[in-house]
Amino acid sequence: MRWVVCGLLFFATTINYIDRQTIAVLKPYLQGVQHWSESDYGWIVFAFQFAYALMMLVSGKVIDWLGTRIGYALAMIWWSIAAMAHAFAGNALQFGAARFFLGAGEAGNFPASIKSVAEWFPKKERALATGIFNGGTNIGAWVGPLVVAWLTLHWSWREAFVFTGALGFLWLVLWLVIYRAPSLHPWVGSNELRYIESDMNDPREASAKIPWKDLARRRKAWGFILAKFMTDPIWWMYLFWLPSYLEQARGFSLKMVGLTAGLPFLAADAGSILGGWISGRLIKRGASVNRGRKVAMAICAFSMPLGVAAVFSPSPWVALALISVSLAAHQGWSANVFTLASDMFPKKDVGSVVGMGGAAGAVGGMIIAPVAGYILQFTHSYVPLFIIAGVMHPLALGVVQLLIPKIRPIVIETS
Repeated sequence: MRWVVCGLLFFATTINYIDRQTIAVLKPYLQGVQHWSESDYGWIVFAFQFAYALMMLVSGKVIDWLGTRIGYALAMIWWSIAAMAHAFAGNALQFGAARFFLGAGEAGNFPASIKSVAEWFPKKERALATGIFNGGTNIGAWVGPLVVAWLTLHWSWREAFVFTGALGFLWLVLWLVIYRAPSLHPWVGSNELRYIESDMNDPREASAKIPWKDLARRRKAWGFILAKFMTDPIWWMYLFWLPSYLEQARGFSLKMVGLTAGLPFLAADAGSILGGWISGRLIKRGASVNRGRKVAMAICAFSMPLGVAAVFSPSPWVALALISVSLAAHQGWSANVFTLASDMFPKKDVGSVVGMGGAAGAVGGMIIAPVAGYILQFTHSYVPLFIIAGVMHPLALGVVQLLIPKIRPIVIETS
């Protein structure tokens, strides 16, 4: 049953990324229709990132308070309505408002998903489960260009927003029917429940929730937060600018963008699962959690500079291949970074910690969005963006090692 739950998380994350990437696929088309500049688009993306960062701080706490089932359902309803609202926008300001509300709703996805994994999986399977559901980001980014381009070419860009936004309500029905806590679920057998609860003897789980201000003072929390701040913007950059890079720098048509822009994200799906599998495999073979996670993170981090070579390649297909490796490496990194929160903090605090890290990543995305817009507007070159994308993960690995020299559960003082 735990893998059925993982499938639901994968489905929701896929929808999450289809909804957020729709505007990236349509950017060159809407720039002609709506007369946006590159900096206008940068500020539209900024609106999404600002709301995402703001609500990440809140959504983790709300999901810890309401519980995963209700909290995740409310987030899905919110962002699905916001995604559909894009169809009624008529200028850059209105698109920015729609993106703001979309970002506010989508902020609930990862805190709820990581909390679900912590509730349903023992430690040795969490990285793999996280890698699987996190693979939905890549499937969404792969399917999104295909679906959005087809809808736009056969109907209109407004129908593209309506259709993709409505997918969330299909998931909502399945979630409310299927999801319960493991101990309350009628479909969970006694053997599986014992397996899921095999970590329950951890004394951290019997303690009270850690106050937010105490979380913010812990070095391990900051190791997770800064890792997200430094590397999440790279994913955002690829997500929101790769389609326009292919059209503007490589000369692809909207149809070709629809057929090819998702291929690197499909490769990233394999990277997400492989990254989680590597660390889990090492741990099962006797490596410590610290060694297993960091070896997998290092492999991924030092694969990222291959993306820099992409922008210099004369062949668009070689460039796509190199970008595919970079995105696979990022998602392998991301699967392990997400798992750090549940490796170090009690289950009841995981949503809050992931929310703080997600907020930091979105702040990084807020910074990269207008910076990317102005770089493209004034230099007409993607080279600086790809160089930034190639160096941040190795730097972030150094920060993680500095702040989290050993990945292990935090010590909670009790009276």
